[in-house]
Formats: sequence, structure tokens, C-alpha cells
Amino acid sequence: MLDGKTAVVTGGSSGIGRAIAQKYAAEGAAVVIGDQKEEPRRAELPTVETIEKEGGEATFVSTDVTEYQDVVDLVEVADREYGSVDIMVNNAGILQQTLLHETSSEQWEELMDINVTGVFHGSKAAIQKMLEQDSGGNIVNISSISGSIGRANAPAYCTSKGAVTMMTRQNAIDYGPKGIRVNAVGPGGTLTSMVYETMSEERREYLEMQTPLRRLAEPDEIAEVATFLASDMASYVNGHVLFADGGFSIS
Repeated sequence: MLDGKTAVVTGGSSGIGRAIAQKYAAEGAAVVIGDQKEEPRRAELPTVETIEKEGGEATFVSTDVTEYQDVVDLVEVADREYGSVDIMVNNAGILQQTLLHETSSEQWEELMDINVTGVFHGSKAAIQKMLEQDSGGNIVNISSISGSIGRANAPAYCTSKGAVTMMTRQNAIDYGPKGIRVNAVGPGGTLTSMVYETMSEERREYLEMQTPLRRLAEPDEIAEVATFLASDMASYVNGHVLFADGGFSIS
């Protein structure tokens, strides 16, 4: 499905980003992973090693998405190692759960720097390279249903994902004429290490009961959606935020 493509995935060491990187590699793409740490949050092999064991191609680049030059360097590595940048997945993000009056300015700024400015940096660096190549490309942002329908006790997170959703739609308008599609996945509750670290068991059980499918997503299920959006199967999909939430947003 992605044979001959080069994909850059930020936050690809763990969680949804790791699952996307592995899926893209399995579908034939060379994958360049940008993350602050190569080691995953849980006791697994680094993503690159896992991909290579399965016969795929992958490279890790230490990257802080809040630093624009880091992201430019990440994109340059992809171009230098594999000859192009065809897909950019802006996945790096953090979750924060505090009421607005309890959120410090430092907490707010950290979350916005990673969740919003990081997507801006990734999109800008990738789009500039795609325009130079003059062969189009795909941006896949990882937003959240929380950016559209809200979420209790997470004002900064919801605001950041709302910004990602709007950045997706706006960039789709500007760069569609250049052959660059820009879409996003809007996951619901997903069983990543970040969720296990920040969400109580009671909260997870509550979300499961509020979801028509009565369970949270596995990262691989979100990766399937991200693969569709990056592939030619979605060749006429642009500016769309595809919810993968088990029906939570309609329940």
C-alpha cells in the first residue's frame, strides 16, 4: 500500500506513533522516527529494531518537536537516507488533565509547545520539502475527538487538539492545489502507555461503558486509519478528521 514511500513519524518510539511506524513499514514504506528517546515507554524493543527484525527499513533521529531546527534535520535525514519525504505523521503529543483554574502557565505552555507548535514545525518542514520535490505528499496529523467534542478536566489538551484539527483543515485548503493532502485521525480512548500513566482504572472503565463498542482502541487500530489516509485509497480525501473512537462521539 505504501511501497516506495518515505514516511516521517514524530513520537514514534511509543504508543500510537510506534504502531503507525510499524504499520507503514509493513506496508512497504521506509520510516524515519523522530522522538526524544529511542526506548519505548514500556518494556519492548526500540521501534527501529522491531521494524528491522520484520524486514523493514527504519531510522531513528533524536528530535525535540518544539525546536524547529530539530524537525528540519529530521526531514533532511529522511530525504538524504531514502531520497524523498512522501508522508509526514505529526503524532508527538502529551496529555494533561487539570482543571483550568489549577493549570499553571508553565503547564499550558509546555502542552501547547508540544501538541500545537510541534505540529506546526512538522507540517512546515515537510511541506517545504514536498514543494521542493514537486511530487505532492501527505500530512497525517494525530488530533483527537477531544478537539471537537471536548473532554472533562482537560482544557489545555482539548484546546491543543482543536488547534490541530483546524490546522489540518486550513492547510488542506492551501496545499491541496500543490498535490499535498492534509488529513487527521481523531482517536478516542486508546490503550497507550500515556493513558495507563495518566488515567485511573475507574476512568478507563467509565470510558469503555460510554463507548458503543464497550472497549478502548488498541494502537494498531489507529495505525490502520493513519495508513488509509496516507495511501492512494484515500486519494480524494483532503482536510478530513477521521474519528476512530468506537462511536464514543455519537453516544
